[in-house]
Amino acid sequence: MGDPAVDEDGLEPPAYQSGALSDVVPAIGAALGVPGPEREYGLWAPAPTKKACLFLIDGMGRELLSAHAHLAPYLTALLATEGGHTLTAGFPSTTSTSLASIGTGLPPGAHGMLGYRLMVPASGRLMNFLRWDQNVDPLEWQPHETMFERMTAAGIAVTHVAAPRFADSGLTRSVFRGARFSGAETVDDQARRAIEALEASERGFVYLYYRDLDFIGHTTGVGSPRWREELAYVDNLVERLAGQLPADATLFVTADHGMVDVPTDRRIDMDQDWELRAGVALLGGEARARHVYATPGAARDVLAIWQERLDGIALVRGRDQAVAEGWFGPPSEVDARMAARVGDVIVAMRDDWAVIASERETIDSRQVGMHGSLTSAEQLVPLLEIRKD
Repeated sequence: MGDPAVDEDGLEPPAYQSGALSDVVPAIGAALGVPGPEREYGLWAPAPTKKACLFLIDGMGRELLSAHAHLAPYLTALLATEGGHTLTAGFPSTTSTSLASIGTGLPPGAHGMLGYRLMVPASGRLMNFLRWDQNVDPLEWQPHETMFERMTAAGIAVTHVAAPRFADSGLTRSVFRGARFSGAETVDDQARRAIEALEASERGFVYLYYRDLDFIGHTTGVGSPRWREELAYVDNLVERLAGQLPADATLFVTADHGMVDVPTDRRIDMDQDWELRAGVALLGGEARARHVYATPGAARDVLAIWQERLDGIALVRGRDQAVAEGWFGPPSEVDARMAARVGDVIVAMRDDWAVIASERETIDSRQVGMHGSLTSAEQLVPLLEIRKD
């Protein structure tokens, strides 16, 4: 395995072998008595339990939680207990990639959900993996057995609770197949369904997802009054959910990534930058974590240009080097079929910089809060454990 490369500003590959999101559900499965994948994990080992609920709060980074401890006293107190842990999200630190790591128990280089937007090799076009906006078979794109399928085969009653619009989405079918889907529009109804699913089973696992904190962070920023108000709401929501747990159940709370606010003067607009456009066929990923696909024969030149143009404000690697350094998981676990989806050039932004594309990504380029890179603000996420004996 290639040695992890830590650059001078502390950017380094995620801790795939010592505590990452891809380890969470296999560890919970082991606590439920489910044999895990044939891999070694460095994550904590939760005590045996008959029922478990994993509540994923989109965008609740560990550093954000610590910086706003007074707004989230319940969650902050849990962090200080034996049930409080800190994980790394994986690269890129974005929702589609992190949810795939949760659902499959595999690092990105194995499950192949390697970013927000990727080029589909068969079509040569970019695909948005939250919208699933191409005719791509979810089972072919992510062919590995999910942890939900593994749990169901072991006799665990598995329930996925989310808004109804996610029931048959490409992402759900790709990385969450194997669960019974329970749809509800309101947060209160979703929490109620999660508790009912736990109460109805002798041995059960419930996955519950909440998106509003992330949405507000994107639109108004993580320093905004609206975001702070939402964090306080999330704190109360988790406390209420914990109070309703049935006997012999454990609640696990985590997040898919953190977030940083990007000032307007720290945005490099590729659509207005002829140097960065040179030799580029497709621009994938997102503003904080780019997959750059070069025109045939131009990959080396594009890499050189991006490294020079973004010197000091981004970590820029060619595909092979990023894979060898462990950006997408231990190199031995990166499936060659999945590596072909990676951009010719991979970009992880430093500090609060971003590479936007104002014309081709009009809405995303206006976001205040962003994520995706290797900074601790984006990578570190909490993992909290609340047990009801």
